[in-house]
Amino acid sequence: MLGVTAILAAALTFGVSPGLALAVDPPVATANVLLDPVARSLNLSGVQNARDVGGYRTADGHTVRTNLVFRTAALGSATTADVAALAAHNVVSVHDLRTNYEQLLNGADKIPAGAAEHHDDIMGGASPLAGLSTASSAANAYPQFITSPGANAGFADVLRDIAYNNGGVLFHCTAGKDRTGWAGAVLLTLLGVDKDTVYYDFMLSSFYRNAAPGDVNNGVTAAELDSAFDQANKSYGSFANYVSNGLELTAADIAALKAKMLA
Repeated sequence: MLGVTAILAAALTFGVSPGLALAVDPPVATANVLLDPVARSLNLSGVQNARDVGGYRTADGHTVRTNLVFRTAALGSATTADVAALAAHNVVSVHDLRTNYEQLLNGADKIPAGAAEHHDDIMGGASPLAGLSTASSAANAYPQFITSPGANAGFADVLRDIAYNNGGVLFHCTAGKDRTGWAGAVLLTLLGVDKDTVYYDFMLSSFYRNAAPGDVNNGVTAAELDSAFDQANKSYGSFANYVSNGLELTAADIAALKAKMLA
């Protein structure tokens, strides 16, 4: 069982090295994409897939504010300049979505002085390795972002922090593409961003990680995100029910989230 866990951890963990020149094209932008991938990037030299979550237009014409929420890969290899850049972006809260196993494997985050650290063990729950043991690939892990014991509480913690925190909030897993990708997709969907644009944001991970189409070790696929949305519908009947009954976000939480994030 540990061998299978290690395989999945590797799939969720390892990819091309930070700073490697990109050789793949970004996904095709929708009309609601307001920032190109270059402008969206945080340009961190030691951390992959580091970007602003804002800069999208919602279906009802609002704009998701920039410089408030960020998503990255793990911060253990952040350079001194990277940490300074996060501080300059007013990152005051960091959510680590990794398991205890991954934290031991890859090391602690390097974050701005004084920033709050949160460990939201999405795949672990009560046991550091629970939730990983039955999956043989990253693709099979996506439904567990809804069903694992620690998942709902972890994602809800991130979203509530974004809603009520006056400073910048950053969330990450190891590669910044799977658990982080679902957190980003849930956030943008809650804010009213259309499905195609939500998928565009999700698929940017393959671009920033220089992953060829279909490479689920280094990148992501639309089918993976499909499987998470499908599991939310299967478990709760609808995405709205997943938000209210799974994540237990209230109408006030969502209103606060939109008040902070939408212009």
